[in-house]
Amino acid sequence: MFGLSIDHIVILLVAALFILGPERLPEAAHWLAKTMKQIRGFAAGTRAQLEAELGPEYQELRKPLQELQSLRISDPRTAVTKFLMDDTPAPAAPVPAPAPAPVPLQAGERPPIDLDAT
Repeated sequence: MFGLSIDHIVILLVAALFILGPERLPEAAHWLAKTMKQIRGFAAGTRAQLEAELGPEYQELRKPLQELQSLRISDPRTAVTKFLMDDTPAPAAPVPAPAPAPVPLQAGERPPIDLDAT
């Protein structure tokens, strides 16, 4: 969710141990877990209420957000690899229809005059 690696989590736990001490650390961890559970409950309730009130419009509102999340890349190396080394071919440009073949003039027929060109 926040992109924390195992190293970062260990550092945060060691810092919490030094700051809070071994006596208060379990109590702080319990409070943090309870608060996170409440926040998730609030978010789920809000989502359910929006879905109930908006109905199918809710899904239409979520589509652009889902597309933006799919574009979000947290690692620059992955972004460069994806865009430079991607093997998918570029979409082909539409081929224009061939121009009709000119019809030759009949004997004694005068060529058409383009008044805008003269």
